[in-house]
Amino acid sequence: MKYNFDEVIDRTHSNSMNTDGWREYIFHAPRDAKFPYPDDAYVRMWIADMEFATPPCIIDAMKERLDKRIFGYTKVFDPAYFEAFSAWCRNRYEWEIKKEELVTSPGIIPALFELTGYICQPDEKVLILTPSYAYFKHAVDFNHRELVCSDLINTDGYYTMDFADIEKKAADPKVKLCIFCNPHNPSGRIWTEEELQTFGEICLKNNVMIISDEIHCDLIRTGLRHTPLAKLFPDSDQIITCMAPSKTFNMAGLMFSNVLIPHAETMKVWKARHYDFENPLSIAAAQAAYEKGGEWLAELKLYLDDNFRFTKEYLAEHLLEAKFRISEATYLGWVDIGAYVEKGTDLPLLFANEAGVLLEGGDMFVQNSDTYIRLNLACPRAGLAEGLRRICYLLNKKKK
Repeated sequence: MKYNFDEVIDRTHSNSMNTDGWREYIFHAPRDAKFPYPDDAYVRMWIADMEFATPPCIIDAMKERLDKRIFGYTKVFDPAYFEAFSAWCRNRYEWEIKKEELVTSPGIIPALFELTGYICQPDEKVLILTPSYAYFKHAVDFNHRELVCSDLINTDGYYTMDFADIEKKAADPKVKLCIFCNPHNPSGRIWTEEELQTFGEICLKNNVMIISDEIHCDLIRTGLRHTPLAKLFPDSDQIITCMAPSKTFNMAGLMFSNVLIPHAETMKVWKARHYDFENPLSIAAAQAAYEKGGEWLAELKLYLDDNFRFTKEYLAEHLLEAKFRISEATYLGWVDIGAYVEKGTDLPLLFANEAGVLLEGGDMFVQNSDTYIRLNLACPRAGLAEGLRRICYLLNKKKK
């Protein structure tokens, strides 16, 4: 490969959440809380950023912008950014986006927090499909709206939508919004066009607006294909799409994402309330990612494909009763270890204390996810192998 994904990069003392903020984030513990392992002895498989260097084309673009030496108030004025992002959507998804619908946000999470409050009145409800990325629920809670959950159907680790249940809950006139994940996090499902069509029709006929979080759309297994939900409903203004280069190119800390809002009234409220200045380095980085990052991404996907295969083979050999399927999308492994642990077990604490592995447990994904662990596989193979070794050793020891 042209790019070295086996390189181990030291991220300590860089204000990285991954290395320096795990106590507060995972365990809600003070920064000086004591754990059995030294910090540098932990294998980190938790937060969803990658242990790979951001692509050189992005770093070079930021250096070029740094050379201009002034970093005053900045917005996206140059049409080159829209041209880069729209070409990315056209070439990869055969989807034409409209410039007048595009706004930017410091991240998709902040956008969810804002949009939920803009779309739903205080007595209205928000639907999510569970297990769910926890910040979907947090956005609802933050805005003091009522949460409604529809559990996905889990067939040996393969998740499908319960359309009858979605239909029943969407029919509630108080349900005004569905926050949807496409592809799905944490299971890694790429929804088929047929699934998306059925889901979209249910929501739209019941006047339920959809925010489609598509942050993982570029991170799919080689040879598979993502379909933007809004692409299937070109005449509807009820689907807001969120995309970002952050997960794809390991630049989450640059806080830059794309939000496509076709609904005129929601766009009006967004423009009235949203603080829309951007970081000049983030704009340069995002534009370079969409213009020049394709080669790096292709190699990344091959490396991730191999990491998923390695994980499947390792678990099949060393953790016989675990349930694991190679995810169709994301770089996150979703593993059911229910044969080894009791329901309600604090899995992040168990593995931190007894295995020296930092990971996220199923209870972080709202509901319908107990006894699962989510493993970040976007790391050099040596670290992945050591993390899996520790996980399997502990669980096999407990099984005895």
